[in-house]
Amino acid sequence: MNFSTTYNDILAQIDNIKPEEYSRTRNFADGAVTKLSPYISRGVISTKIIYEIILNKGYKPYKIEKFIQELAWRDYFQSVHKALGSQLFNDIKQPQPDVSNQQIASNIATAHTDIIAINEAIEKLYETGYMHNHSRMYVASMACNIAKSHWAKPAEWLYYHLLDADIASNTCSWQWVAGSFSSKKYYANQENINKYLYSDQKNTYLDREYAELVRMSIPQDLQGLETLHLKTNLPDTASFNLDADKPVLLYNAYNIDPLWRADEEVERVLILEPTHFAKYPMCEKTIGFIISLFENNIPHKGKAKIFIGEFAALKTTLNITSFIYKEHPLNAHYTGTCDERDWMFKDVKKYVSSFFQYYKMCTKNLK
Repeated sequence: MNFSTTYNDILAQIDNIKPEEYSRTRNFADGAVTKLSPYISRGVISTKIIYEIILNKGYKPYKIEKFIQELAWRDYFQSVHKALGSQLFNDIKQPQPDVSNQQIASNIATAHTDIIAINEAIEKLYETGYMHNHSRMYVASMACNIAKSHWAKPAEWLYYHLLDADIASNTCSWQWVAGSFSSKKYYANQENINKYLYSDQKNTYLDREYAELVRMSIPQDLQGLETLHLKTNLPDTASFNLDADKPVLLYNAYNIDPLWRADEEVERVLILEPTHFAKYPMCEKTIGFIISLFENNIPHKGKAKIFIGEFAALKTTLNITSFIYKEHPLNAHYTGTCDERDWMFKDVKKYVSSFFQYYKMCTKNLK
């Protein structure tokens, strides 16, 4: 599975979306999912752009509501992060029920569980940086609700390996499955996994009725635990100079938008801060993906300007005082002009306690 880093290819991918088919088949392993999440997470495209392109093709919102809801879920999770800040990393609504450990089951991390389809999904993640959303829910359910791990470490493990690693979506999704950001835990049994991942395995510890799964002790297969040692390897980059008379547009792992102030005479710099990646590690594949997106889509003369270091060091090293950046909770320490992110509906971005409330506000904007 290859994810292009060329903007025209990404736009073509949006153009090929079949939203009605998506609504019918998205839960299946071979369903008509968009595979756009790596580009949304990296800020190359937005939910707003996708929504407008699809609506301009003549689709009626009521016929593709499931597709629109999935875009809204992503914006909703962003609104949660924006409102909660660092509190996002605590159990949001209630303590996760029935926690036995603060690690991750070894057989999940090494793709050696007794559930063949889950192993295949994890192996595909390691190979490609992608995991189908339904598989993510299955893995999270196994890690949190069957192995009874607190969600934080398994969520960090998945985030590390994803091309679409997004703090808000990843953290909120894990908490939703684990029951700390929802009214109940999410469980999947073997029958459900077989149906949507096209497997036919039987007689596993998940081959039970749901009431049995809820009461079940941790199976032997998931009792071994692993302590994660995740590290980000940032590349060496060439030094560069900037025109001190021009403002600097600051890009990062969450904003590589080719349309952002595209016609302005500015310097354009990608900053990758070691302290950020020490706190939120990403694998080498994802770091390479981020750099390639920047090099291939952001205008630059000569070699692309990539700064490996802290924001404070960028200011002093290059003697720059005028910065422009896009709002994100993880870059609240930047100084300068802060531009707003693109939301699907500009007037729907505040935090409310449930997605149902959030989507109700969204529906007022549907054309």
